Amino acid sequence: MTESIIHVENIHHTFFPNSPKAIHALRGVSFDVQRGEYLAIIGHNGSGKSTLAKHLNGLLLPTQGDVWVKSWNTKDAAHKLDIRSTVGMVFQTPDNQIVATIVEEDVAFGPENLGVPHAELRQRVDWALDTVEMQAYRHRAPHLLSGGQKQRIAIAGILALKPDVLVLDESTALLDPLGRDQVLRVAKKLHADGTTIVAITHFMQEAAIADRVIVMESGGVAMEGSPRQVFRQADRLRELQLGVPEITQLAQRLHSIDRNFPADVLSVEEFVASMTNSKFQIPNHATRNTQRELPITNCELPSIEIQQLEHTYMRGTPLESIALLGVDFHVEKGEIVGIIGHTGSGKSTLIQHLNALLRPQCGSVRVLDFDLSDKKLNARKLRQRVGLVFQFPEAQLFEEYVGDDVAFGPEQMGLRGEELRVCVREAMDAVGLPFDAFKDRPLFSLSGGERRRAALAGVLAIKPEILVLDEPTAGLDPRGHRDILARLLMLQRDLDMTLVIVSHNMEDIARMCDRVYVIADGKSILTGTPREVFAQSQRLIELGLGVPQVTAAFHALRERGVNVRDDVMTVEEAVGQLTVNSEQ
Repeated sequence: MTESIIHVENIHHTFFPNSPKAIHALRGVSFDVQRGEYLAIIGHNGSGKSTLAKHLNGLLLPTQGDVWVKSWNTKDAAHKLDIRSTVGMVFQTPDNQIVATIVEEDVAFGPENLGVPHAELRQRVDWALDTVEMQAYRHRAPHLLSGGQKQRIAIAGILALKPDVLVLDESTALLDPLGRDQVLRVAKKLHADGTTIVAITHFMQEAAIADRVIVMESGGVAMEGSPRQVFRQADRLRELQLGVPEITQLAQRLHSIDRNFPADVLSVEEFVASMTNSKFQIPNHATRNTQRELPITNCELPSIEIQQLEHTYMRGTPLESIALLGVDFHVEKGEIVGIIGHTGSGKSTLIQHLNALLRPQCGSVRVLDFDLSDKKLNARKLRQRVGLVFQFPEAQLFEEYVGDDVAFGPEQMGLRGEELRVCVREAMDAVGLPFDAFKDRPLFSLSGGERRRAALAGVLAIKPEILVLDEPTAGLDPRGHRDILARLLMLQRDLDMTLVIVSHNMEDIARMCDRVYVIADGKSILTGTPREVFAQSQRLIELGLGVPQVTAAFHALRERGVNVRDDVMTVEEAVGQLTVNSEQ
């Protein structure tokens, strides 16, 4: 019988107990984590996942029930150090756990406080930085790193502790596809070496590699089983505001056409094996999408025109870092343009030039009718017309209550009374935060996904002409993810709003964008329609990126000699192609 390393027994947790605003985050949760297990915990935003995670190493204590780590009760303060040495946790937001001013010092902080001898400490830091591929940044200041790079440092800091249990709370949400795969490879290697992994995630593909999946709903456990058992129940998952991996969705659609095709496929490799052994017939001459997506032409002035933009941080110092090197970037009015690139490629630096948070050091930036090189630029007026939602919502949330934070922008523009109230209500409702339910909620009580929605509402409330979003769906559950994208498309359609979206989610970029820019090492190296860009899968992989899961599956089929299109991007396109094929 496998030994349990964590035992959770009927725990409840209430924020603001004995208050009218009490929030019951956990309600009677019980389960065991077996030593050496890989456990995934999924659930919609606000379902209690992160609250539960913080109970596993005693950061939060249950208001009722008990959590045992090995033989220690987390309520026993005498064993706090033992518990936290055993269970290491990587938070959703890396800034919440980076404490030092130099990267290698931050990674060393934990084991140093455990009294690890200096020689071993050096070995641990080197190993942890090597593992997350951040050795080159060991002498850098964390605040100069990109969001994804910070996340790698946070992971390295916990790896250096060498805990028995590693808890990852949405720790890959901000990483590029290569970085995400790398962290998952590290997690699988640690798991193979005996480390227990507890991964909280909204990426269904990540949950698919676990030994067991727990599904949270309203503070309780709604489902539990192996990934195959859980993802077979797609309808139930949709009821719980979740979904299945895209490749599983495709397999289930094909299963509805041919009952012999397996519905419980979990990976591209499984799909390809099932496809090559299936009754679906591939035509001798696969049809390629020959309808070229024409570039948008617009007689109006472009919304954004950037030429040969350069930016260097800490110029003239030993820490000088070139972020942008001759970037050209063009966006027409009403377009949806995506920006993709590996972690640290310069994406966030580029978009911070769009509303004058950064000024051009070299090159030109014109946004609407503003020249950002003009020393007399009215940045206030520009920012009323160009809204920017940051990568980390905490960076732009500062009031105590949600309603007050959303109201701040329109208040500065002169709105008062009922007009202000209506504006705030519309913005909150637009992002799926019902005004009456959330206006008086303290910001710190929100889940990561809810904070992201609140930040977006605060920008929408000023009714910008251009909306710039840095990782808008990171940390959102599948339903929230779909809702935000649908609302953004509605805004673009109804208000003719221009959208610029930075994302590591290739499926989102494929579905939403008119054009895509690929940024690498501070340069714009590829541009075109999503279909044109994602057809270059090998080039994207070399750049630390990837392609939508369905596209990867079709490319893998082609590599096996199957004559299918190489530009399929969505489940709908794939089903259409294969359905046609099966009939020929």
